[in-house]
Amino acid sequence: MAHANARTTVHGRLLIVRRHQQGWHQAHIAAAMGVSRKCVRTWIERYDSEGLQGLHDRSSRPHHSPTRTPQDVEAGIVELRQRERLGPDELGARLGVPARTVSRVLVRHGLPHLAALDPMTGELLRSSKATAIRYERARPGELVHMDVKKIGRIPDGGGWRALGRADGNRDRQRRIGYDYVHSLVDDHSRLAYSEILPDEKGVTCAGFLARGAAYFAAHGIPRIERVMTDNAWAYRWSLREVCAGLGARQKFIKPHCPWQNGKAERLNRTLATEWAYRRAYGSNAERAAALAPWLERYNTQRRHSALGGLPPVSRLSPT
Repeated sequence: MAHANARTTVHGRLLIVRRHQQGWHQAHIAAAMGVSRKCVRTWIERYDSEGLQGLHDRSSRPHHSPTRTPQDVEAGIVELRQRERLGPDELGARLGVPARTVSRVLVRHGLPHLAALDPMTGELLRSSKATAIRYERARPGELVHMDVKKIGRIPDGGGWRALGRADGNRDRQRRIGYDYVHSLVDDHSRLAYSEILPDEKGVTCAGFLARGAAYFAAHGIPRIERVMTDNAWAYRWSLREVCAGLGARQKFIKPHCPWQNGKAERLNRTLATEWAYRRAYGSNAERAAALAPWLERYNTQRRHSALGGLPPVSRLSPT
């Protein structure tokens, strides 16, 4: 395939050579082909030195790259990415390399995005999808996103992630049910609050929102102005009283468009990859106990690329 800005293809370059062999002056060839005299001279000289192969496109890659990242640094980036499954911001901070350089190294080595990998095994699952439409509210509390993540409970002794999928390792007749992880995330600061609750009924959702608002107030967001959710019955009808008490207005996404509540959906994925399925737990209680420490790290230490590599508390007033 010719370069995007090339005026000639291999066949056009061969025509230049044939006309030169027929006695045409280089200036006349250039005028007839609509190219410069230098271009004509270049293809004639390449044909004379390399033959027909010389008329094909060459790579634009430079012969020498003196400022390229050293191979040992690249190897360290790749090794840490494969072992810890961290993003460019975290990798760059640990290794003292700019995040943009880390991204280029990962692309150069053909490593997929983290969203396409299984959070526990690191195996490639699917292609990732990104949206070009991004927004961010101007101040904390102007808009918060609310959603529920449903995850299967873990039987005592560990589930299939710990014991494998073999039939002898699980009782198909045993129903252990699900946990419902309710989450609230601030649009501006990305401060997050999550609880594991037994269901997603209206009363449960309303109680969670009230406790989440109290958590936000204790962390520098004294008022919530808008609450965005999907169109679930529990959200549409059961949050009215709580929102009225908070002085907040409800906002609903368009039906069947979960990406409009994207920050909550992104938090759900982060919960799954970095907490719920990050390692094999021995019991459901063990996983539940790990949520609060993880959430504390998420809000106070974890680097967020959308926040310039800083944690959510960096955008909040000290409390």
